[in-house]
Amino acid sequence: MAHPFRRFLLSLSLAALLPVLGHSGAYEELSSGLTAVLPPAPAAAVPAADRSAGKPHYLSLEGLDLRAVPAPPADGSAADKEDFRVLYDWQARRTSAQCAAARAEMSHDYEVFFGKISPFGQPTPPAVKAFFNNVSKDSVAVNTYLKEAYQRQRPFLRDPGLKPCIPNVRGFAYPSGHSAMSRLFALILSDLVPSRRAEFMARADQAALNRVIGGAHHPSDTAAGKALADTLYTELKKQPAFASDLKAIKPLLK
Repeated sequence: MAHPFRRFLLSLSLAALLPVLGHSGAYEELSSGLTAVLPPAPAAAVPAADRSAGKPHYLSLEGLDLRAVPAPPADGSAADKEDFRVLYDWQARRTSAQCAAARAEMSHDYEVFFGKISPFGQPTPPAVKAFFNNVSKDSVAVNTYLKEAYQRQRPFLRDPGLKPCIPNVRGFAYPSGHSAMSRLFALILSDLVPSRRAEFMARADQAALNRVIGGAHHPSDTAAGKALADTLYTELKKQPAFASDLKAIKPLLK
C-alpha cells in the first residue's frame, strides 16, 4: 500500500490534471496508484481515494474494478430529471403502510432484509449471522468508498419540495447501500437455494424500492446499488475464504 503522504500527493496530482485531461483521462492514468478503479467521474466529483471507507472482510479496495457501476447522472440531465419525476410520483401516491415498511428498514442487515423468509429458519444460527455480517462489511466498505467519491446529495436536499416519510436519513446518496446489500444477500441465498431465487430477488427489489418510496434515494441510486451488488458477488466468488465460509453454512439450511 502506498505511503499516506505519497497517496495524498497523487490525489493532488489527479485534481490538477482533471481540467487538462478530462476526468476520464486523468483518472485512467492515476487510479491504479490509488485504490479502486472507478468509472469516469461526473463534472462535480473528484474520487476521494484517501478517505476511509471502513474495513472490508473478504475483499480489498486495492485494485477493485468498479467500472460496472456507472457514475451518477449529471445534475439537470434527462436521467436526473427522470429521477425527480419518479420521486414526486411516489410522494403523491405512497401510502402510510408503504412508509411504515420503509421505516422498518432504516437499518440494513440480514435479519432486516431476509429474517422473515430466511432459508435457515428462526432464530438465525449464529454462524449464519456471522457470515452475512462479514459480507455486509464488504458491501458497506465499497459502498462508502463510492459515496465519498461521488458525493451526490440526497434528493430532498437537492429539492426542498421532496419530503421523506422516513427519519434520520444521512450521508451521501449514490449508490444506495440498502439496494447493494439486500441484492448481494439475495444473490447468495439464490445460489444456496436456487428454487427460491425469484422470491429472494423480489425481496431485494422491494427493499431498494422502499428507499425511493421513502424519499431517501433517487431511483438511479438504487440502480447503481444493484450494479454494485453484482460486481461484489462476482469478486466474492473468487475469494477462497468466502467460498469456504459459504460452504460451511450450507448444512444449516432447513
